[in-house]
Amino acid sequence: MEQLRDFLDYLRLNRNASAHTVAAYDSDLSQFLAFAAQDTGRRGRLEPSHIDLGVIRGFLSELYRQGQARASVARKVSALRTFVRYLRREGWIDSDPAALAVLPKREQKVPAHLTVEEMSDLLETPDTSGPLGRRDRAILELFYASGLRLSELVGLDLEDVDLNQRIVRAMGKGRKERLVPFNGSTRKALHAWLTDRGAITRGDALFVNARGGRLTGRSVQRLVARYVKGCSTRFGISPHALRHSFATHLLQRGADLRAIQELLGHVRLSTTQRYTHVNVAQLLEVYRKAHPRARART
Repeated sequence: MEQLRDFLDYLRLNRNASAHTVAAYDSDLSQFLAFAAQDTGRRGRLEPSHIDLGVIRGFLSELYRQGQARASVARKVSALRTFVRYLRREGWIDSDPAALAVLPKREQKVPAHLTVEEMSDLLETPDTSGPLGRRDRAILELFYASGLRLSELVGLDLEDVDLNQRIVRAMGKGRKERLVPFNGSTRKALHAWLTDRGAITRGDALFVNARGGRLTGRSVQRLVARYVKGCSTRFGISPHALRHSFATHLLQRGADLRAIQELLGHVRLSTTQRYTHVNVAQLLEVYRKAHPRARART
């Protein structure tokens, strides 16, 4: 369907969507359109007018039959809704059948994270007697101090870090820029790495490999996994888990949820609420300390 190509261009040019986001929409919508073409018997001749509620419900039934996770189904429905709204806005269809599609309730899974003690042990794991060890220490420190996404960290250039003000400029989803502070130990680790970096590369990237090229996300994932393995028996600890540790530890110490939202670069507060978690005892303790009448005598 030629309208899919136009829609992907719209996401890229008008919505400033990242290449990863555009690829995800392309994959999900291509899967739906392939199903719709087969379901309606219009292979190679599918038109926007052929997309109706019956086809959409049949697609959802097929996803459930395949045993796909509710989060995956919800993502595909969300992509389909955005696409159908685009088709209607551009005048290709008169109604919005995707608006009647029911989103499955998402599973509320808590991502893996480290305790404060485990995080401290992890930060001490790299061998800082060599330049790459000092680089790795700076990476771990910055992850935990700022809560950056993996893509944000590997995309940092020298000019994005202000050691004097202890501020890093991150380019988040939708190319939205935000400033995130970091602590003194991270400043020290970054300073040590920058002393070495000049002998390795003259490029712009903040974090580079031994040959001077920008570190990739996969390389950072591997080094995080290696250091976690060296100091813990925990599984599933990734750069994303370090970001989650950052948010969780702030929340546990009474940080405002909206402040955490800003630090993480979330557009919606509901995203931050799903991202963090507080047990009942912590909630009661925060309530006891914060509410003016919580400790009032009866």
